[in-house]
Amino acid sequence: MTTPRALRRRAARGQRWAGWLFVLPALVAYSVFVIVPLAMTVHYSTLRWNGIGESTFVGIDNYVRTLTDPTLLGIIANAFKLIVFFCGVPVILGLLVASLIRRIATGMLGTAARTILFLPQVIPLVAAGIMWTWLLSKNGFVNQVLSAIGLGGLTRTWLADFGLALPAVGVIGAWVLLGLCTILLLTGMSKIDQALYESARIDGASPWQEFRSITVPALRYEIGVCITVTVVASLAAFDIVYISTLGGPGTTTTVPGLEIFRLAFLGRQVGLASALAVVLVLLVLVTVLPIQRLTREDTAR
Repeated sequence: MTTPRALRRRAARGQRWAGWLFVLPALVAYSVFVIVPLAMTVHYSTLRWNGIGESTFVGIDNYVRTLTDPTLLGIIANAFKLIVFFCGVPVILGLLVASLIRRIATGMLGTAARTILFLPQVIPLVAAGIMWTWLLSKNGFVNQVLSAIGLGGLTRTWLADFGLALPAVGVIGAWVLLGLCTILLLTGMSKIDQALYESARIDGASPWQEFRSITVPALRYEIGVCITVTVVASLAAFDIVYISTLGGPGTTTTVPGLEIFRLAFLGRQVGLASALAVVLVLLVLVTVLPIQRLTREDTAR
């Protein structure tokens, strides 16, 4: 005779199996398209291989070259420089814009502002890169405006200038990511208890004091998400750089994603490209995981 305890145990076991069956398709797809390619990349990174002929095992030589070659180190540094534009500008400006929209842009005006700001997320990055290439060209809209207002001395071929090409690419990335950060932060602001703002106003707090003491602390989780998304976007940048500058002039705007493509498909250095890809993955993890940890600790408190 089956006891009630045995029946409960059997039911619990059946629920666990049912849960695994529901997860199985996603787990299989993740393994096939993420885990297996990542393992193959790690394997290729230990080889000297042109992608076609015989391969030679070289151990960590590709990693040593990646971490000692001045050109590759400069390319990695370019990705971290882009963090200032891809992350710093959208998060800080997004906080200010979201706070402004929450205060003064309501109804149809607020909806229009959200739509306009989020539009760059809908536009394909290739199209955005082409558009900004036209805007920042020698006879583009930006230089025409500068000339029209008497600042012709400031005109440049922005994407071909050794000193300004990387900041110009950064501006494109900031434009793309600003809307996403603003919408995420606006969503977080909608969850803040309005009684906190009313109490602050009764105590005579200024709008800046409300923003600094109530809004920002309450948005720690949303800010953490924005920082994570934008940091990953800057370190893994490819589309915008490829379309707008092709990594030039020289290597001033070359980023790891573009260099991996060049090494693997143009230079036939699959091992070195794989090593750079693995290093890039580790850099993303080392950069993002502390942000996630700090965010979880702040929200847990």
